[in-house]
Amino acid sequence: MGKLHIKKGDTVYVNAGDDKGKTGQVLRVLVKEQRAIVEGVNMVKKSAKPSAKNPQGGFIQKEAPIHISNLNLVDPASGKPTRVKIEFKDDKKIRVAVKSKEEIK
Repeated sequence: MGKLHIKKGDTVYVNAGDDKGKTGQVLRVLVKEQRAIVEGVNMVKKSAKPSAKNPQGGFIQKEAPIHISNLNLVDPASGKPTRVKIEFKDDKKIRVAVKSKEEIK
């Protein structure tokens, strides 16, 4: 299993599935499953028992994980989706947008 091109806090574009065309921030990356949870994408309804936090119970909506292959990073320069390549700068790995050749922080 290789390294993933997406990290927590990145802005990503969904390029496949029901939410194709949406963008959002990565809330969490599940490395072993190669999936990410993206804010506002792949929403599912889940039934919840009454609790102190939710005394009424009922249905709650939350984000479900989406596979990494269905996500592209958003280019910081143009705001459009782009692929990512790894370059070395001062013996450190940095992520670079393929389209604009700009570093992704």
